[in-house]
Formats: sequence, structure tokens, C-alpha cells
Amino acid sequence: MGQVLEFRKPDRKAPRKGLCQHDIHKWEVCKQKQFDVKQGKLVTVYRCVRCGKQKVKAL
Repeated sequence: MGQVLEFRKPDRKAPRKGLCQHDIHKWEVCKQKQFDVKQGKLVTVYRCVRCGKQKVKAL
């Protein structure tokens, strides 16, 4: 008879992002920062609800 091996779950090094790992983000407008000092323009800052990634769109 063979030995019985116990399987372990692999350790997670980084939290899984679900759909965000395939670039399908859930964007939400972040209203705290609306003015970019470097560009001197009004900007819209979008933040992903699931992973926290940000993107900026200048008006």
C-alpha cells in the first residue's frame, strides 16, 4: 500500500483581483482630487472599486 499525501492549499502572495486581473475594472469617480497642479487643468480621477487602480482623464 502507498503512502497517503496530505495536500496543502498554496499560500496567497497577493490578493486576487477577480475581473481586474483581465482588465475589466469597475470604475467610479473619485471626487476628492479634481484639479491637477502640474497640468493646471481640471481632471476626472477614476478609481477601481475592487482593486484600487486609478486612471486620470483630462477635460
